[in-house]
Amino acid sequence: MAILVTRPYPDSESTAAALRARGRDALLAPVLRFETVPLPAGFDADVAAVLVTSANAPRAVESQLKGHALLKLPLFAVGEHSAAAARRAGFAKVLSADGDAAALRELVVASLRTRRAKVGPLLHLAGEITARDLTAELGAQGIEVISRIVYRMVAVDRLPGEACAAFAGGRIEAVLHYSARSAQAFLHAARADGIEISALSIAQCCISTAVAQVLREAGAARVMVASSPNENALLAALDRSI
Repeated sequence: MAILVTRPYPDSESTAAALRARGRDALLAPVLRFETVPLPAGFDADVAAVLVTSANAPRAVESQLKGHALLKLPLFAVGEHSAAAARRAGFAKVLSADGDAAALRELVVASLRTRRAKVGPLLHLAGEITARDLTAELGAQGIEVISRIVYRMVAVDRLPGEACAAFAGGRIEAVLHYSARSAQAFLHAARADGIEISALSIAQCCISTAVAQVLREAGAARVMVASSPNENALLAALDRSI
């Protein structure tokens, strides 16, 4: 029996390793594909700090920022996973909210309010689709944010043949879901492959309530939610579910 990992590459590889360390088999079936969007000229004009809400953002700009002055600015990351990716990309001053976008907003507000002088705008290195409008939320706090799209996630049309065969053979006991978008992509692919009933009959382990809602609305009966939005909590939810 295996756990289906729908997370995009390369994060899917680290998740598989974490599952194997727990004595579980992993079957990789990324339902979103990562694509880099080149930075435009003048993207960094007069910014005071950087925001990232996904590890994909630092990955997308890493090759474009070698030796760039932007790497010397403070970077606010939504969690430790994205913070680690930022450090690998060369950012030296990384602060992690260790939570979700709401926690990141509060970290930014608290950090900037300790400064007496008005700071310049913040640069949000963003995906093409975001779960919430951090620019507007921080703008309401008097903090200007410039958003630049640096990557996109493209949904796959079908699941890998190996995954379809595993569902047909009853060899998958749970599915891990890391975002509402990837959960939607998983459902669409499962429908296209004609395995939606089998796919929704097993445990669906979700990193947040927003992700869980997508699966529940699709008809999944066994939906587990991580106690906090990180992989350790998600794997703990998996342990409770099977």
